[in-house]
Amino acid sequence: MRRLFPVTDQTSETAGAAGREWDLDELAEAYAYPAGDAPWLRANMVSTLDGAAQHGGRSQPISCETDMRIFGTLRGLADVVVVGAETVRLEGYRPARAREAFAARRKAAGQGPAPAIAVVSASLQLDFGLPLFSSPLVPTLILTGVGAPADRIRAAEQAGAQVLVAGEGAAVDPARALRALADRGLTRQLTEGGPRLLGQFVADGVLDEICLTIAPLLTAGDAQRIAGGPAVAVPERFAPTSLLEEDGFLFTRYRRI
Repeated sequence: MRRLFPVTDQTSETAGAAGREWDLDELAEAYAYPAGDAPWLRANMVSTLDGAAQHGGRSQPISCETDMRIFGTLRGLADVVVVGAETVRLEGYRPARAREAFAARRKAAGQGPAPAIAVVSASLQLDFGLPLFSSPLVPTLILTGVGAPADRIRAAEQAGAQVLVAGEGAAVDPARALRALADRGLTRQLTEGGPRLLGQFVADGVLDEICLTIAPLLTAGDAQRIAGGPAVAVPERFAPTSLLEEDGFLFTRYRRI
């Protein structure tokens, strides 16, 4: 069963059609970024019923085909995908690819053929021989602090990556990183984690929206939640926007109030 249930009037009018599979154009309309040039950060994550964001260290085992279609749709709409270095290492990140289904939409929005990948890393301990750095369609960005090792910065730049300083020490300041991306015209921002990076965005109060897939699975164990790090002093309230269901998987969307 595949149904999309509009939760608020922010959902597009086409969301009223329930009980059938949505094509990519309809998904793109349903997940469209807000109008205007203001930066907007959305997260896309997956979790089991008992809160695990990974199984065996990776998110793929708790995902499904429709989750990957939405994953592709969100990438197809974004200017930039922001991801933590540990997730790049664990998930074997590759460059974003141009997709014909989104070509006209991206051109009309003034976007390039594919989103840039921006990797957040304090140490820059990354394999710069990977396709993410050696053969991206759009140059990969690295967000780091002013205290990052100079030899690793040189290695990144020699590999073709563009390094942006967004922190006074070795660590990256989340809000400053997002501003650095927005200053380059990358305002439609998407983060795919990992949990540590998402936790930093939550703690800094800069997350505007979360698209969360809830998998009908129980894994137990000690896997990370979708957001890690210190708890926030006051929980931030989000409101539901839409809900898609297929074979027990729930594809939720929430916006910050």
